[in-house]
Amino acid sequence: MYRSVRKLSTCSNKSNDGNESNGGKGCNESDDCNEIQKALKGVSMKKVLAFFAEGTEEIECLMVVDVLRRAGVSVELIAVAPDKLVKGSHQITILCDKNISELTENDFSAADLLFLPGGIPGVPHLEENKSLLEALQKQFQAGKDLAAICAAPGIFGRLGFLKGQHFTCYPGFEEGISDVDGAKWSGKAVEVGQQIITGRGMGVALDFALALVERLEGAEKATQLKKGVQHPECIV
Repeated sequence: MYRSVRKLSTCSNKSNDGNESNGGKGCNESDDCNEIQKALKGVSMKKVLAFFAEGTEEIECLMVVDVLRRAGVSVELIAVAPDKLVKGSHQITILCDKNISELTENDFSAADLLFLPGGIPGVPHLEENKSLLEALQKQFQAGKDLAAICAAPGIFGRLGFLKGQHFTCYPGFEEGISDVDGAKWSGKAVEVGQQIITGRGMGVALDFALALVERLEGAEKATQLKKGVQHPECIV
């Protein structure tokens, strides 16, 4: 696939009359280019970073990673821990794609959405990481999407991202955030805001993930996936 992408980039380097800038055959006349375009049809250019710390709720994180990848979104699972092998809140060890220490500023800024799963002590461990907090601040200031589920929306609240907004989270973790600076806990399963999407807990992880698909890839793609995974609402 990566080789094909490079070839497509070369084929796309053409003048306005449809010919390549080097005078060669235009992309419309190239069988290779047509095949590549077909192969790439439906492949998303969207990128998501999902963060996993010691004590993260495994299903909340992996459900989102799985569903987004099914939608064609590029998702990297980032370890917020000393190693890329991280044990979750139910003693399931997860091999992450990268460690947060490997990420550059460009890696963070290239992401369309940053996602925080819940779980205790996972959420406190996420909040302790200065690189992650800095990335969240920059993402928010840039007006780009953020998502969190269970206890993790509390991080957004403590960073001041929820002012004047409705949000949801696991009951009890709204304390000290709701009714402060106009933030309001709705108690909904999933709360979709203009920039921030929040979820209540593990039981709504699939619906939460589908909401992220809709935000990134549109309602049609989300509906296709919802039917494909046999969501209860789609069973007749």
